[in-house]
Amino acid sequence: MNRLRFTTVVAAPLTVAFDVARALGRPWPFPLEEVESVRPVSDLYAAGPGRGRRRLTHARTFTATATGTRVDEQVDWESALPGALGRVAGSVLRRRVRRAMRRHLDGYAALAAVRALDVVQVVGAAIVRDGEVLVAQRGSGPLAGLWEFPGGKVEPGEAHEAALVRECAEELGVTVVPGAFLGEVPLDGAVGGGAPGASTMRLWEARLAVGEPVAHEHRELRWIRPGDLGALDWIAADRPLLPAVAALLRTHQGRRP
Repeated sequence: MNRLRFTTVVAAPLTVAFDVARALGRPWPFPLEEVESVRPVSDLYAAGPGRGRRRLTHARTFTATATGTRVDEQVDWESALPGALGRVAGSVLRRRVRRAMRRHLDGYAALAAVRALDVVQVVGAAIVRDGEVLVAQRGSGPLAGLWEFPGGKVEPGEAHEAALVRECAEELGVTVVPGAFLGEVPLDGAVGGGAPGASTMRLWEARLAVGEPVAHEHRELRWIRPGDLGALDWIAADRPLLPAVAALLRTHQGRRP
């Protein structure tokens, strides 16, 4: 079995990274068939015997990070030629696969970064203090009464962490310092703008640097412990991020004297 692995980080959210990768396909001169696809986290394609190989599979996984989406790819194939001839053919094919993938990934990363500029992104802050996290209740609109982490839309050309600091200043009247990246969730389109599933909500840990939070745009603010997170009626975008926030709070509680 021959195997090669490749990793690249693209300056784009999960949904954009996945959709652009699917649109570009793979850099092989023969067709591959879809075996499995779970948007926007993974896909697997395969090709049957031919051209000196028995079978080829190409798997990709997409992982959200603070700097964008990490794409891990694995290419596996078996040679159809026996013995030493098969080993020589395999060595030649490995070099060709590496060259093809490097060209492909360079173009892919550039295109994904450009496409990311066309979708609105949303950022949120899990502001932590003394083992508790600040949560905010929507005061108006179709989501009035539901709870969320403070934050909002990223402006064109704005870095995500800078947007987080700006939104907290506007909504809460405080200055925050972003910390660890906690996760990313696809949006339905109505929240972030654009086509359904194109945008994402990205959440960071944050700490207060200046000021005390005031509800300038929300109905109510609360500081809550990890065990109380599940008792609130959350907006859909934030609910999948609750386990990461609960784990973060337990870590902070463990540091307290």
